[in-house]
Amino acid sequence: MDLFKQIDFSNIPEHIAVIMDGNGRWAEQQGHERLYGHNYGVESVREVLKGAKELKVKYLTLYAFSTENWSRPKEEVEGLMDLLIRTIAGEVDELNSKGIRLMTIGDTEGLPEGCRNELKRAIEITSHNTETSLILALNYSARWEILNATKKIAEKVIKGEIDLNSIDADIFDDALTTAEIPDPELLIRTSGEHRVSNFLLWQIAYSEFYFTDVLWPDFKKEDLFKAVLDYQSRERRFGLVSAQITK
Repeated sequence: MDLFKQIDFSNIPEHIAVIMDGNGRWAEQQGHERLYGHNYGVESVREVLKGAKELKVKYLTLYAFSTENWSRPKEEVEGLMDLLIRTIAGEVDELNSKGIRLMTIGDTEGLPEGCRNELKRAIEITSHNTETSLILALNYSARWEILNATKKIAEKVIKGEIDLNSIDADIFDDALTTAEIPDPELLIRTSGEHRVSNFLLWQIAYSEFYFTDVLWPDFKKEDLFKAVLDYQSRERRFGLVSAQITK
């Protein structure tokens, strides 16, 4: 079945966010250490990015490393950081040649210096690209982001730059690390888990959720197409009723 041909290109999510889960379990099923799964997961990133580009998705956000991930075993964290550096360094020319812009959200200042340097270099090199924006959520926590935005706004109130009563959703949006990015219409989580794990809590207020049992290293662009087809089968009402949507 050619899933791609079934897709309605007039109803493509502008922004898809993905919680890439299941690398460790996949590796354990293969009889390997968890990092083996993370290495194979990089190929799934390539696959999904390719699929997103074919669909002309404008923004693809991948939950790559949460603040909670620092609590994992030291060897795994160090391996993930090394993998991140090697992957970004090795992929930046390919991203650039395909018109893909790299962006990040999260507390990237908390990452090792080598990671920060590679990220800065890749972001600068691809900054002029307009095809698809690949956004890596690194050292990211939605609660941290919301608290950080609250502090920024409070500081402006104290300084008299804005009035307390003028604070609205737009002002809050502008204080988030996603200020330049539209909210995701579709959130995908792999590996059979049914939770959002402190990811984009403010931004997914009206997102459609798609959960799949597929472990991330097995997730290919056809799986992305399945998620988009499922999204297209739904009616997005934003608090309204069906009759109001069809008017």
